[in-house]
Amino acid sequence: MFGKTNLIIIGVILVVMAAIGSAYVDVIEGGGGKVVGADPMNAELVAQGQTIYSKSCADCHGSNLEGQPNWKIKGADGMLPAPPHDATGHTWHHPDKMLFEVTKLGGGHNAPAGFISGMPAFGDSLSDEDIYAVLAYIKSRWPDDIRKRHKMMSERAG
Repeated sequence: MFGKTNLIIIGVILVVMAAIGSAYVDVIEGGGGKVVGADPMNAELVAQGQTIYSKSCADCHGSNLEGQPNWKIKGADGMLPAPPHDATGHTWHHPDKMLFEVTKLGGGHNAPAGFISGMPAFGDSLSDEDIYAVLAYIKSRWPDDIRKRHKMMSERAG
């Protein structure tokens, strides 16, 4: 059914696919085989995230994740104030992948054309693990029902 040449080609394809898959997992999981994710059940990661959040995020998003006043109303500069990251905000309406990208690459990264964002990119000052830790901390503060809904949405989004 399959000749020797076809079997060799199939074998090469499988090896290449395995290498690509391994590289993809390595990038997504933080490199070096170390699994990195925004797991709100990982107490060590949450504690790390709380420290980083206090230093890097609380000035705008509030020490209790409450955001800035009138966060739904654009200011004179055309920007929205920093939203809350607690259950009253919209952070949990976005999958982990998007939250990670917005934190790493800035608020304009996934925004529609013409949207002005005050969210800076933290990719130069925070490692990927730091960003995941902050997200884990934020998610740890959400009620269980919101956490479950968010997890399902993030899994669907990939």
